[in-house]
Amino acid sequence: MTTAARKPRSSGNWWTVYGGPLLLGVLSVAGLLTALLSEGAGRYFSWIGVGAPIAITAWFFARRKQG
Repeated sequence: MTTAARKPRSSGNWWTVYGGPLLLGVLSVAGLLTALLSEGAGRYFSWIGVGAPIAITAWFFARRKQG
């Protein structure tokens, strides 16, 4: 009885695995720093920077529940 050699599964390159979470983290940190250091129009970016990761996460969880 012979067994075929198994090929290791490729999970993709580094960017496809960690790119999304890294971008969300950078957006969150940028939004927090903008909220602390900016006035005026920077406040709008801070709301977007802090709120976007929450909205994206909620969207993925809602999409996961449907399927």
